[in-house]
Amino acid sequence: MPIRRVRPTSNGTRQITFLDNSDLTKGKAPEARLLGAQRKSGGRNNHGKVTLRARGGGAKRRYRLIDWKRAKDGVAAKVAAIEYDPNRNARLALLQYADGDKRYVLAPLGLEVGAVVMNGVKAEAKPGNCLPLRSIPVGLTVHAVELVPGRGAQMARAAGTGAVFTAKEGEYALLTLPSTEMRKVHLDCRATVGQVGNLDANLVVIGTAGRHRHMGYRPISRGSAQNPIAHPMGGGEGRRKGGRHPVSKWGVLSKGGNTRKRKKNSSRFIVRGRRRGPQVGR
Repeated sequence: MPIRRVRPTSNGTRQITFLDNSDLTKGKAPEARLLGAQRKSGGRNNHGKVTLRARGGGAKRRYRLIDWKRAKDGVAAKVAAIEYDPNRNARLALLQYADGDKRYVLAPLGLEVGAVVMNGVKAEAKPGNCLPLRSIPVGLTVHAVELVPGRGAQMARAAGTGAVFTAKEGEYALLTLPSTEMRKVHLDCRATVGQVGNLDANLVVIGTAGRHRHMGYRPISRGSAQNPIAHPMGGGEGRRKGGRHPVSKWGVLSKGGNTRKRKKNSSRFIVRGRRRGPQVGR
């Protein structure tokens, strides 16, 4: 999908870019029955404590109810429209099943209006079809992968991502994730064949501070610009570089540190951790 530029009528629009929406179905409003309310948290948890700073405001959005489980087996579905989702960088495909039911799914690369997709064990391994990993040939790229059978898709859901089905080992499939991590997933877990569409989503230049605010982000101060009581990097007579390795507000190393819990139960399914640092040829 090409990146669209605008005529630079101001300094703010000189570098700004937008996605070309030519892939979307023109004039298609979102399905009213598949819309849900979405309350904003402002970065606060269920106790009212701010756990994620620099969040708040932004444009009002309606949540699109997406079928993450794809459990409607044996019923053919026709792609009625490709739609925009304000809550994610991937596109949505509106499926209309033969029995009249309509559901949203992530639109994989190459899926067009009018295509027919299927779910279940007997489905063909082609882009857009959802079936258990047990029925998918080794070597294909999949997305919207379940971690627990029946729970719904949790991995490889962002625009342009996809996990490579590397091998089968007993009752587990070996997947190579976009982060280069290799992970075991049970063969009964479902996945959708293909790569998530909208590949150029990460090439968009936001360009202006106002556009970033519309996305729900608030300004945040550098640690070196704060007082020493508020941040470990703060204080000093005039500007200074800090005199120590960059750390977060709570003193945790902020560059290259491992944030995963060592005793996490799911670590036993990780065959190889992700490669850190710059990778040659990537």
